[in-house]
Amino acid sequence: TPEGWEGRGTGSEERRCSSLTADRSGSTWPRAAGGPGSSGPTELSRLSHGDLYRLSVTDPDRFWGSAAADRLRWAEPFHRVRDCDLSSGRIGWFLGGKLNVSVNCLDVHVEKHPDRVALIWERDEPGTEVKVTYRELLETTCRLANALKSHGINKGDRVAIYMSVSPLAVAAMLACVRIGAVHTVVFAGFSSDALAGRIQDAGCKAVITFNEGVRGGRVIQLKAMVDAAVKTCPSVQHVFVCQRTETPAVMGERDVRLEEPAVCAPEPLDSEDLLFLLYTSGSTGKPKGVVHTQAGYLLYASLTHQYVFDYRDGDVFGCVADVGWITGHSYVVYGPLCNGATTVLFESTPVYPNPGRYWETVERLRISQFYGAPTALRLLLKYGESWVKKYDRSSLRTLGSVGEPINHEAWHWFHSVVGEGRCPLVDTWWQTETGGVCIAPRPADEGAPIVPAMAMRPFFGIQPVLMGEKGEPLSGNDITGALCISQPWPGIARSIYGDHQRFVDAYFKPYPGFYFSGDGAYRSEDGFYQITGRMDDVINVSGHRLGTAEIEDALDEHPAVPETAVIGIPHDIKGEVPFAFVVLKEDLSDDAPAVLQQLRDLVATKIAKYAVPEHFLVVTRLPKTRSGKIMRRILRKVAMETTEDLGDVSTLDDPSVVKEIIEAHEEYRKQREEEKKKK
Repeated sequence: TPEGWEGRGTGSEERRCSSLTADRSGSTWPRAAGGPGSSGPTELSRLSHGDLYRLSVTDPDRFWGSAAADRLRWAEPFHRVRDCDLSSGRIGWFLGGKLNVSVNCLDVHVEKHPDRVALIWERDEPGTEVKVTYRELLETTCRLANALKSHGINKGDRVAIYMSVSPLAVAAMLACVRIGAVHTVVFAGFSSDALAGRIQDAGCKAVITFNEGVRGGRVIQLKAMVDAAVKTCPSVQHVFVCQRTETPAVMGERDVRLEEPAVCAPEPLDSEDLLFLLYTSGSTGKPKGVVHTQAGYLLYASLTHQYVFDYRDGDVFGCVADVGWITGHSYVVYGPLCNGATTVLFESTPVYPNPGRYWETVERLRISQFYGAPTALRLLLKYGESWVKKYDRSSLRTLGSVGEPINHEAWHWFHSVVGEGRCPLVDTWWQTETGGVCIAPRPADEGAPIVPAMAMRPFFGIQPVLMGEKGEPLSGNDITGALCISQPWPGIARSIYGDHQRFVDAYFKPYPGFYFSGDGAYRSEDGFYQITGRMDDVINVSGHRLGTAEIEDALDEHPAVPETAVIGIPHDIKGEVPFAFVVLKEDLSDDAPAVLQQLRDLVATKIAKYAVPEHFLVVTRLPKTRSGKIMRRILRKVAMETTEDLGDVSTLDDPSVVKEIIEAHEEYRKQREEEKKKK
């Protein structure tokens, strides 16, 4: 690590904040196990979690200032803990400080335990895991960083990463971080059109990819996808190509093979310099590039990783998310590596080569914490208990659920069968925009209960508020409202790239002075929180947030389709699926089957295969108000076959349209039943 990079802050603000617990217990802030500034295993403060939480919301400067000073290595100390104004969307943490995220995730651990395993790459081929030490990961990161620098990638430049889960994908992220470039990881399941849209919005100067990807026994043509995408991306100067399979990549003029020296000095970056962009769907058709910055994000990912999952020195942390999502960023890469953990990279699928894949991996790698999605759990539940009980899961200590609210059946199966009833199951609520877990059953004081299928308790610094229909905070318990948070925390997103006003309008304008999550929640009689689902036109398909407007935009590009409406309906495995109501031009009604197949292909091409609607219903027109607004609640009731009470339809321009749609759906339902019988 370069000379002058201090183990903790030394400014006046740090000295003022470092007494977090000294006046109460004589001990210092509990550090991450084996992390920066740590001399050994975690020494927990004598403060209870309840006391720590109260301190975090009553004196956030003292709480977060002490945490940042003790847990992170700084090139220059910060002089002010925060400067935030939620009404304008102005958010700044650890002002004046400089650090490098890759130093905190790699160099500090290489100094102390260079041969500790940083990554266990659970390759698609079962039983072929690859272990990468912190020293090896630092060397690979530096090689990639040097390659980027030698080809003109500098601080502030945006770099797209389009790779399957692998050590090279992690090294690519950290290489960008090391030189101050801003990475945007694009899920390797997205189409070339979706990739191009993200590259264009971010103005990426380079793309890092594989020749091919592998998942579930299938080969994915990643380089070919990038070649197609960059044809419409004039900002891209270079495509850096790594090898995942033995198939040679077809190289063009701007393509570069990655081979460079293994030492690269880290760039000291301001606490509020951009760290990464991550594109997520919203209630409009255009995905938004959520901006996260350096110090605050890293601190929050580190703290939540340690406390929510009870991470301890020597654990093997198993989050099976893809690095293309925020879960992979926070709990496969940045949180675990900042804490000096051994983190698993899961390249395959839950059912390849059989439904025991997760649990065989747990046995073989001796995984301590397993963090997965309800979608996968619901899928595996249908295969029975034998695939679970076939394998030794005694290494498991904590189970976690992410991506959507978990239903009771999946919760009890996960807890009782997988965890044998002995592992705490943390149902975590958070978002791309929050940077890390905001509500979860843990941490909590010893003996505190866990209520099944409920996120329950806010994390340090998180103050949930439920809002009523008139925009007023709701007091008391046993109530439901819009889930907001009343004060900022270090991990919160800073903006939407290139459109700060959209950021303000989406998150801070609906309830001035509060962060609006877009979700509804129920506060129980005991004061615990349960997420009730989205309140806007965003659906959750297999844990992936998807804007219905984004699907509609793709469908509306077809020349035979004057208009569409897409809503989400419940699904036993995927949680929710899109249901598309499609209006065709009158002279094309006989060609409906061919057009619908073209629409499926269009969505797969424009977005991804998982975005293709599960249902298409051709209708002659959509239910609209006199002002032209589509009444989606009526469409939702039709799709879910709950049309007994349609509510007030007096505002419709022509109420008779409802009867037409119900009759069309009844005919569609009969056709599907006939098809099932034939199968």
